[in-house]
Amino acid sequence: MTSVRTATSADAPALARLRYDFRAALNEPTEDEDTFIARCTSWMALRLAPGSAWRCWVLEQAGSIDGQLWLQLIEKIPNPAPELERHAYITNVYVRPEVRGSGAGQQLLQAALQYCSAARIDAVILWPTERSRTLYARNGFAVPADLLELSLDPNRHF
Repeated sequence: MTSVRTATSADAPALARLRYDFRAALNEPTEDEDTFIARCTSWMALRLAPGSAWRCWVLEQAGSIDGQLWLQLIEKIPNPAPELERHAYITNVYVRPEVRGSGAGQQLLQAALQYCSAARIDAVILWPTERSRTLYARNGFAVPADLLELSLDPNRHF
């Protein structure tokens, strides 16, 4: 049985492993795997603690974490007009290759979007991979005419 739940700090080691698998498959790692996983585990454990601006949902199957989706809350400056005052940034959406095509990505995204709706989020932003574009389009994401981006990382790859 597959389920989606909110991640806790105790999930950080498994999530760091998934992060390594995700990114090392896209680009040649420049950091030793064990060093990265230790560094990432610490980073993730802090952000999964109560009071953080970060949230994470995991796809769990038979006690194994097979996918994750991270969301960061972004505060907007207070507004005297009737406008919602937070955005959300979705990142690090990853499902193990053997689970892809099963609706796992949809389950993770649905959990995050339900949270955003309940939390009164103004807009949700993300940078999709080519493969994930159809998932986001099916869920109402579109290329906005009112958003500009300047990438300062010369090594950025998707």
